[in-house]
Order: sequence, then C-alpha cells, then structure tokens
Amino acid sequence: MPLNSKKDSQSVRTRIGKGVRLILGLVTVAASVYFINVNGALAEAAVKIPAPAIDVAADPNISPQTAVFAGGCFWGIQGVFQHTKGVLNAVSGYAGGEKETADYRSVSTGKTGHAESVLITYDPSQISYGKLLQIYFSVAHDPTQLNKQYPDTGTQYRSAIFYRDANQKRIAEQYISQLDAAKVYPKKIVTQLNPLTAYYPAESYHQDYATLHPESGYISQFDLPKIVNLKRLFPDQYREDPVLVGSQPMVKTKVPVEK
Repeated sequence: MPLNSKKDSQSVRTRIGKGVRLILGLVTVAASVYFINVNGALAEAAVKIPAPAIDVAADPNISPQTAVFAGGCFWGIQGVFQHTKGVLNAVSGYAGGEKETADYRSVSTGKTGHAESVLITYDPSQISYGKLLQIYFSVAHDPTQLNKQYPDTGTQYRSAIFYRDANQKRIAEQYISQLDAAKVYPKKIVTQLNPLTAYYPAESYHQDYATLHPESGYISQFDLPKIVNLKRLFPDQYREDPVLVGSQPMVKTKVPVEK
C-alpha cells in the first residue's frame, strides 16, 4: 500500500518498532545462553569478555568516527550496532574486494575477496572504538569460526576488522592478543585485520533487514538473540529503538564510501 503522507510513514515505522520489541520480548523469555540451530547443534552464544586494556578515551571534541566489522551475514552485525548507544548509523555493505564485484550476487560466490561488512558511524564522546570491539567480539559474532558463521559458510562470511588507521589497527591487535591470552574462548581467535581502502554499501533491500523482517526464521533464530544478548550483557550501551539507515545523514570520512 503506498504511503500518502509523512504521517503514514511514521505510523508504519511505529508498527514495525512495536513488532520488533514484541518479538525481542518473546525471544528474551525463551532464550538461554545458548540457542539451537537447524541442525540441532549449539548456535552462537554470547561470551562475557573483559574490556580492552588499551582504548581511546571519550572526547567530545572529536568529530564522528567510523569502524568497519565483518562477521557472518551483515544483517545480524547491523542489527546489533543499530541497537548500540552512540552509534549514529550502521550500513550493511562490502569490503575487501573491488568495486566491479561489490554486489550481492558476486559476493555470494565467495570468490571476490569481499566480506559482508557493516560500516559503523559513531560518536566518540558516547562510545569508544574499544567498546565497539568488545560488543563485536562478545555478542555480534563468534570470532573463532574460520570463514563461517552459523549457518553461513564461505570467505564472504569471515571474521574481519577493516581498520581505518594505525591507531585502530593497534587497538584491535592488542585486544585480540589480550583475549587469546585470557582464554575466554575455547579456540583461538581467527579474526583478520585488513586496511580499509573502500567501502561499498549493499543493495537497499539488505538495509535494516533485522528490523523490517523480525518474522523471518533466519532473523529470529540467529540475529534477534544477538540483540537480546546485547541488552543482557551491555545494558548501559543498549538502545531500545534502533537507529535506521538514512535516519541520519552519512558522515564524511577519510575512507572512500563508493556507491
């Protein structure tokens, strides 16, 4: 049904928001630390981990910054960070490959070098890069799975951090070493660290997918539990209403964001 007014659009968004909150509530009631996937195996579990020993202090004088994370299907990563306080925008897309292959059909072959990723624009006066990393490693994905995340397999689903500068690289490297040394996971972290040269937003139908399709079996089984875990383990960083793509203008960054 076409939307005939701004009021209609706001009404639809309100209904979607209420639906998401209802389903999240049901997932919370039914959830435990572990979730069962379609094969009957244990699906992704949140891991309580320490904060980074090295981080950048909050600074109200710094302009919005960006971070790019990959870890399985971008729907879940985007959904988690859209519910994170201090995040101004979270856009699903592709990083690691060339512009000519930055489309879903090509990336799905696993042969393009791209990873399904999320470009996060955040306010460093509200949340630090290190805190984003803590959420990424704890609830957004399992960093010990090589080229896969439940139930998706292929290099396009690899765990990867695309760092913008030497400082982000240093913080991420030292945090991975810290977590491995603390043995917070049963296996070694396999997250790749790669320089970010360009970022390509995904097709429009991928944006806000977890919010717009909470009834999806995939979303309810693999992504909504991540948001529940965000609320449970990071209550101070959790926001009830997600910040959706386009709700705030894209912030200019040093990294080229290509259409």
